[in-house]
Amino acid sequence: MRTQATILTLAVMLFGISSCSKSEATVQQQAPAAVPVKAITVESKQVTAIDEYPATLVPKNEVELRPQISGTITNIFIQDGQTVKKGQKLYEIDRSKYVAAKQQAEAAVAIAESNLSRITKDVERYERLIEKDAIAKQQVDYAKADLLTAQSQLTAAKAQLESSKTDLSYTVVTAPFDGTIGISQVRLGAQVSPGQPLLNTLSSDNPILVNFSISEREIPRFNRLMKGKDNPDSLFTISFHDGSIYPFTGELVTIDRAVGRQTGTISLRVKFDNPNRDLISGMTVSMRVINQDYGQQVIIPYKAVTEQMGEYFVYVIDNENTVGQRKLELGSLLGANIAVRSGLKPGEKIVFEGIQKLRQGAKVAPEMLPSQL
Repeated sequence: MRTQATILTLAVMLFGISSCSKSEATVQQQAPAAVPVKAITVESKQVTAIDEYPATLVPKNEVELRPQISGTITNIFIQDGQTVKKGQKLYEIDRSKYVAAKQQAEAAVAIAESNLSRITKDVERYERLIEKDAIAKQQVDYAKADLLTAQSQLTAAKAQLESSKTDLSYTVVTAPFDGTIGISQVRLGAQVSPGQPLLNTLSSDNPILVNFSISEREIPRFNRLMKGKDNPDSLFTISFHDGSIYPFTGELVTIDRAVGRQTGTISLRVKFDNPNRDLISGMTVSMRVINQDYGQQVIIPYKAVTEQMGEYFVYVIDNENTVGQRKLELGSLLGANIAVRSGLKPGEKIVFEGIQKLRQGAKVAPEMLPSQL
């Protein structure tokens, strides 16, 4: 009997142990282990984010110098690439025939004035005689007609004189503004005619303008920059191909009147001082514009961000070490980091490594890493 009791007791104990093992297994299935991840604390940082646009330098003023009269180049007063002042002599075309034409026109004016003076006196005398019936009325009428003709001849002579003076002035080509002259396209003795050939090109140097284009979605931002009074310093700067930065900053002066129908872009123009002629018309540069990610901004490692259907998320860890996805509005890339315009606050904890193993609401065992900024 004792043996049977002992066997029964052992059976009860084995059944209890088996039941406990099954219960513990069920509990383990219902509460999976926390996922080990590496995490960081969100921080803010003083940053200056830059957008870059391909740009071209253009002069504020530029003119093609072409002859207005026919003749031979008799003098070239400048050297190629020389800086010139407004009104400075550049080229001279043979003046001899134009001087002669002016003198001839002056003589014609003198003759016309003398003739008009004579006829005027005749008319005055005839009018006094007609009052006394001492002359035929027909002769007075002829004299008055001659007076009108003489006045017209004087007007024509004076017009011819002005034309000859203009032609004579065209024999000397002068600079219409301060700037830099290009390489001369003619030499001494070259034959020229009105409009042909191109003599040279003159461009202004200081200030100089920079043209670049933006997409139409950026127009509101640049309209604010155009009107804003509290824009950051060095808002517009230039980067050369060698990576160097032009030392002077620019000022936005023009936004074009319309968006291009084919391109969906609009042209902008920024003015830069150019006292040392470091900027040359036609150069291609990068226009650097400080964007809205300026000042104290939330910055996180880009590695912590996941993308889903064109939207961006991070896993945020709450006080109970549970993760949840948070949608972000991202800003500028800053090396390995990125600015967050909305969606996170400094002090929150996000998953940095181990994202692939996570799902919404998962429990994590975070290992906090030092700052990655």
